[in-house]
Amino acid sequence: MPLTATRIQADTATVTVASQTAAVTDWSRRYFGPWWNAAAIDAPGPGGIAEGGGLVLADVDPARVDDIIALTREHGRQQTTYANARTVVTCVGEVTYAVQPEERLGYQADGRRLVIVGDQSEPVAVAAARLARELVRGQLLADGWTVLHASAATQNEDTVLTLGGKGAGKTTTALLLARAGWGMLANDRVFARPTPDGLVKVLPWPSAAAIGLGLLDAIGLYDQVRERVLAGGQLHPTQHPKVTQALIDGSREPLWREDGKELKPQFFPDQLSTWLGLSLATSTTAAGLLFPTMNPEAIPALVEDDRALTDADLFTAKTEDRYPDIFNLTPTAAAGAQALTEHLARLPRRSVLLSHDTDANTALLVKTAEEITADLEAQ
Repeated sequence: MPLTATRIQADTATVTVASQTAAVTDWSRRYFGPWWNAAAIDAPGPGGIAEGGGLVLADVDPARVDDIIALTREHGRQQTTYANARTVVTCVGEVTYAVQPEERLGYQADGRRLVIVGDQSEPVAVAAARLARELVRGQLLADGWTVLHASAATQNEDTVLTLGGKGAGKTTTALLLARAGWGMLANDRVFARPTPDGLVKVLPWPSAAAIGLGLLDAIGLYDQVRERVLAGGQLHPTQHPKVTQALIDGSREPLWREDGKELKPQFFPDQLSTWLGLSLATSTTAAGLLFPTMNPEAIPALVEDDRALTDADLFTAKTEDRYPDIFNLTPTAAAGAQALTEHLARLPRRSVLLSHDTDANTALLVKTAEEITADLEAQ
């Protein structure tokens, strides 16, 4: 069968996803296209594809999955959680092998060349996109970029970064600003890097956007999402079946796992535009920082809180939880983190208290974000 390929480029990082199954490369083109430069290319062969960047070879090959399972049993191995799935890892020489038994996915990694095999095309496509992003991350980190735990909204090439832990209001802030006419660059993570002239450049981190049922309802988007689902539209496959059923049933109440984590609808990046009507932004410059906290009973307001960045605001080898570097794709040291923190500390920043009053939240956030960008221009 002919080889198909999608090339992905973010700043100086380049990765090619190649497969004999067109659905796999189409998936990466759809997934990265709204935020990174992803396009179909001719596939001259593995050597040519890999030149100057990373390569992901992904195919449906159940027999190869069985081979990798046998290999991990034969050699010394360790077990971890990668992308919320039990993953068994072993090294043979300089090659890393891994398998996710329940998902029936097998991996082989040798430097910037990764092979992914599975029983079905959709899980292979999801894994290929995930590993392509990890290859991009490794290249960007080596080039001085840092991953921030932040959402981002943009206006006139200026980006306001919203930082905070889980439940602080990062996604809420980005969505409300986007609904008010700003561009949405990210809802949970971004790449950031200082420039020699004192600016901080920002790139998106493409991912499935998790937006709670209650939040969708509060911002007036629940009904149109439900209509799409009832008409046969498919959200991202990582979405829990209970969420899909809730949308079919018309339930707007938040759903929770036993560990207390909320189950949320999972949107493809392009669905933020096609389903939710949001404008997506790409590479921009940081104008300032927002630090929200949520209190359902409060009145939205600015608060006096001279919040500074902490280690928890940066994703490093120590703080990464969902995507540990099991394939040795990222640098061991975060070369640009300290310089980035120093640059961000000089930007305007505000702390805000948000509630469940969507209109009041939006008015406060728009006013505050505009003040931040005006403060930067006045510096």
